[in-house]
Amino acid sequence: MAHPYVLLSAAVSLDGFLDDTGPERLLLSGPEDFDRVDEVRADSDAILVGAGTLRSDNPRLLVASAERRAARVAAGRPEHPLKVTVSASGDLDPTARFWHTGGAKIAYTTDEGARRLRELLPTDVEVAPLGPAVEWAVVLAHLGDVKGVRRLMVEGGGHVHTRLLQQGLADELRLAVAPLFVGEADAPRMFGPGAYPPGRMRLLETRPVGDVVLLRYVPTAPGTGRSAVAADRRWLRTACELAAQCPPSRTAFSVGAVIVAADGTELARAHSREGGDPVVHAEEAALAKLDPADPRLATATVYSSLEPCTRRASRPAPCARLILDAGVRRVVTAWREPDTFVASADGSGALTAQGVDVVLLPECERRAKAPNAHLLSPPDRS
Repeated sequence: MAHPYVLLSAAVSLDGFLDDTGPERLLLSGPEDFDRVDEVRADSDAILVGAGTLRSDNPRLLVASAERRAARVAAGRPEHPLKVTVSASGDLDPTARFWHTGGAKIAYTTDEGARRLRELLPTDVEVAPLGPAVEWAVVLAHLGDVKGVRRLMVEGGGHVHTRLLQQGLADELRLAVAPLFVGEADAPRMFGPGAYPPGRMRLLETRPVGDVVLLRYVPTAPGTGRSAVAADRRWLRTACELAAQCPPSRTAFSVGAVIVAADGTELARAHSREGGDPVVHAEEAALAKLDPADPRLATATVYSSLEPCTRRASRPAPCARLILDAGVRRVVTAWREPDTFVASADGSGALTAQGVDVVLLPECERRAKAPNAHLLSPPDRS
């Protein structure tokens, strides 16, 4: 499944509210930040809001700038991003501006909600039933695999932001913090109570935009078991970037590896042939940087651009064995090892047989293959 990059976008007060309880929408941002949001919209393939936001704000969700719309069209894209909403009940106002402005629109709902929406909504709105319940992972998979969405901007509301972050489906959080307080207990908050991914998020950027401050964060905590979260994709992309740093070779793959603790702390990173060693493997080099007695290894995740090896001529212990000996019980990889040097290697199978959870993310395979293109036969160059 090719999940889109999910960007949560919102403006909040200093005390964490999205709005107050008054009849009119509280404007937290100024002109400069509204223009920034318009730029993000123009860069997105789709914009999503929940049913609650549709009811309370009646948004249009359009790209306001004529220049940005023209640039989208010149690049072969629709004038406005796909507009997306999600409603389990299908209880939506058919006269809302969302349905009657912009270009393509899709409403995800339950089978029961679909029967209601097909009677209410304009015929040009796609209604996508998801069965007896709405699952966010299924919504994202459909957007990525069927609708071709690679970048999804989520503009609310708080319930949607909360669920996507709690379920590990948000790749990035962008908050515009406004210099005011709401102070009303019943006002809507950005995030609700519940279990969130552990550890600290990573701050990518902070900058003033008019009188608000933009904060950009990304999650860092790996998933658990064989389920992948957004942080897994980010760490695996890092491993693929490390593979590109390998000295080129005609007799070995270029591989990158990162070891990450359960709370999102990076423990070690390495790449093949690091430090001038012509035969060292990425996972081997990364593990060598850690104390074997480090208790964090038992709950850590190893990210490797290529699945760990099970046989090698250069050293007595293959990387799959080193991972098992280190006590690591979760591995995320982008690419199954081809038969270029070792026939039927199956490092993933060897690890799984020993109780290790192995997660394959094929959407990162192209990145993993790129520094190895000279070793692959033409059918594998795609």
